[in-house]
Amino acid sequence: MKNFIKNNSIIISILCVLFVAILGSIFVNLGMDWFDTLTRPTQWIPNIVIPICWTIIYVLFAIILSLLFKTKRITTKIIILSIVNGILNILWCLVFFTLHQTLLGNIIIILNTFFGVLLQVQLDKTNIWYTKLMWIYPIWLFIATSLNNCLWILN
Repeated sequence: MKNFIKNNSIIISILCVLFVAILGSIFVNLGMDWFDTLTRPTQWIPNIVIPICWTIIYVLFAIILSLLFKTKRITTKIIILSIVNGILNILWCLVFFTLHQTLLGNIIIILNTFFGVLLQVQLDKTNIWYTKLMWIYPIWLFIATSLNNCLWILN
């Protein structure tokens, strides 16, 4: 089994990222009717920006994880933090969009942001270019957290 994972690590990492993206999208789509009824702040970003940012983030994750496996620079910490970030991302989509729990969604996205920064710190130890590419992830999580907080306050 260990050899199978080692020999197919690039494919497995891409499939894992796809799994997170698809499952998160399903939960988001299930809650879009509810989301559209929420009061938003006047300084809200256009809705089209959100899926574009997440698509860029998921593609970068797949590329960087694949490169880390290929160059044998992947660490256990990066693997664990990537899994934690994926789980928190899916959980936030489920709790916020599907279950309509804005307060619990806030707690989860704050945790996701924290672990996103920890992942960024670990990536910084492997390759400066990977770090530069992935800064979009924690920055986007900070933006998403502030938007999520606004929705919680206003609704």
